Amino acid sequence: MQFLTYIVVYPLLWCISRLPFRLLYLISDGVYILLYYVIGYRKKVVTNNLQLVFPDKSASEIAAIRKRFYKHLSDMFLEMAKTMSISEKALKKRFLVTNPEEFKRLETLNKSVILIFGHYASWEWAIVMQHYINFKGLAVYKPLGNKYFDKLVRDIRSKFNTQLISTRDTISTITRYETSGTKTITGFLSDQSPRRSKDVYWGRFMGIDIPCFTGAERLAKKLDFSTAYLKINKVKRGYYEAEIITLAEDSNNYPDYKLTDMFLEALEEQIHETPEYYFWTHKRWKHRGKSTKLEVRS
Repeated sequence: MQFLTYIVVYPLLWCISRLPFRLLYLISDGVYILLYYVIGYRKKVVTNNLQLVFPDKSASEIAAIRKRFYKHLSDMFLEMAKTMSISEKALKKRFLVTNPEEFKRLETLNKSVILIFGHYASWEWAIVMQHYINFKGLAVYKPLGNKYFDKLVRDIRSKFNTQLISTRDTISTITRYETSGTKTITGFLSDQSPRRSKDVYWGRFMGIDIPCFTGAERLAKKLDFSTAYLKINKVKRGYYEAEIITLAEDSNNYPDYKLTDMFLEALEEQIHETPEYYFWTHKRWKHRGKSTKLEVRS
């Protein structure tokens, strides 16, 4: 069944990827109508999330953000498909790093770097980051259940020489590179909602206590890496800019969970500025009010 699904869907994705951007976004407009007005894809989840984190906004303000989000979501779906065939030259034009010199500066410290970012704007197109660095580029991801689509995702995200590593292989892979003398810059999407347990760290995100993934911070401190935040903004349709913001040159100098809090605060600031570019379809706050509660705040 997995293979059947793949052979049905893959040709459609490939055809979409070959379309010029102008036509791609015309199709995206149709996808928006389908997702928002016909299917109502996760509309209740999106509405509940927006109402939860923006309690002071009116129903009309929430509805306006919601519509803009679904338009962005539709663009992002089509842009992900476009990544199958997009050239490095075209992608560099559409995903610009505004301060690549900060990468160079961090590399002069002769320390590997943990690069944290969230589900905001276009995290998928961050695969072009390898163009801006001399260190080995790695990206942590969670394998898909369908092995054929998982291979497709790995092929797409690795096409510009960034190596994907699964969550279970993260520590062993990075440690192996470090032992061999190869410095790395490893990207972590760190705003997911982990399983609730008695020893999880509860941070504050958008004014609400939630359990947080702290693997990126713990790895940075364990291996004495620098830590940075990748701030991605959407400039206009199909164009993004990213800024490297150094959180810590010496991660060990910071109290436990401080870097995780700094990341959440930076991402939260972006969301408040332009909320429609965050990925509202996920249940980020599903564990709120269920702390057990290990809170080590500094």
